[in-house]
Amino acid sequence: MNQWAVVLILLMAAIACQQPGTEEQVRSDKRIPVIFDTDANNELDDQHALAYLLLNQATFDVRGITVNSTFNGSTIQQQYDEARRVMDLCATPATIPLLMGADSGFLKIRTQLDEPDYDGHDAVEFIINETRKTDAMVVIAVGKLTNIALAIQKAPELASRFRLVWLGSNYPEPGEYNQVNDTAALSFLLQTGLPFEMVTVRYGKPSGTDAVKVTREEIKQYLGGKGPQVATPVTGRHGGSFHTFGDYSVDLFEHAQMYGDPPSRALFDLAAVAIVKNPSWAHLHFIPAPRLVDGNWVDQPENPRQIGVWEDFSRDSIIQDLFRPFQ
Repeated sequence: MNQWAVVLILLMAAIACQQPGTEEQVRSDKRIPVIFDTDANNELDDQHALAYLLLNQATFDVRGITVNSTFNGSTIQQQYDEARRVMDLCATPATIPLLMGADSGFLKIRTQLDEPDYDGHDAVEFIINETRKTDAMVVIAVGKLTNIALAIQKAPELASRFRLVWLGSNYPEPGEYNQVNDTAALSFLLQTGLPFEMVTVRYGKPSGTDAVKVTREEIKQYLGGKGPQVATPVTGRHGGSFHTFGDYSVDLFEHAQMYGDPPSRALFDLAAVAIVKNPSWAHLHFIPAPRLVDGNWVDQPENPRQIGVWEDFSRDSIIQDLFRPFQ
C-alpha cells in the first residue's frame, strides 16, 4: 500500500469520527417524542405508566409531563406532587419539565383562554409550543382530555401536527372513569381532524386494558428494592421514605385494594405507553368516529373521519417489559 492510500484511509477515518451516526446517536434520532398527560394521583396505574416511560428513554424522547385533576385524585397540586415523586424516584433529568394543567373542565375554561392565568395555562401553553416544534409528536393522555382539548381550541392548526393516544372509554359500551371526567373535551376532539386513538379500558372484559393486571406478589418479586437509587429520600403518598421507585411501587400496592382471583390490580395506563413503544402488543383498527350522546356511543358509519381503537392487549408482553428496566 503506497503512502497516499494510507493518508486517504486515515483521512476518511478522521472524517467518520467527526460525523454523526454512532449507534447512540442513531438510536437517539429515532426516539419517539412524547408529552405525557396524567392525573398522576389517581389509583396507581399512572405512576407505573410514568415510571415506565421515564425508564425507557432509549425509546422515548420525553419532552414534558403535564398533569390534570380528576374526581378521585384530589387537588391539582396533589396530582402534581405525585408526578414529582415518581420523576424524582426515576432520577429524571431536570431538562424534562413537569407542568400543572387543568383543574376544572373544558367548557368552563374554553371561554377564559384569552386571560393570562387561565386554569391549566402552563400545561396547555407547553403542549402548544412543543407540538409546534415537530410533526412527529405523540401525546399520551391517561386522564381526562381537558388539557389537549384546550390546546386545540386555542391553536386549532395544531390538530394536524400530533398524534393523540388516549387511555379511555369502554367503547362501544358507555362509561369509564377518564371519559366521564370531561365528556365535553372528548366530544370536541372527536370533531377535529386530530389523529386520535382510544386505548380501551372495558372493565371486566378480556379485550381491554382491564386485562393488563399484576399481583402484589409480582410487584414485590420484580420491583421491590429495584430501580435507580436516589440519594435524597422521597416521601410517599401514604408516608414513608423511598430511595427507589420499586419500593414505592410495593408501597402503592400495599395500600390499594386488589380484585379478582388471583387478587390483582389493572395497570390500564401502562398499556397506553407500551403500545406506543411496541404496537404489536395490541390490536389497532380504525372506525368512523362515533359521537358521544348523553354518555352513550352513537356510531356514525358514514363519517369520513377515522379514529383508532386499541384492544386485545398482550398482558404478558407488557408486564414483562415493565419489569425489564428493573432487572
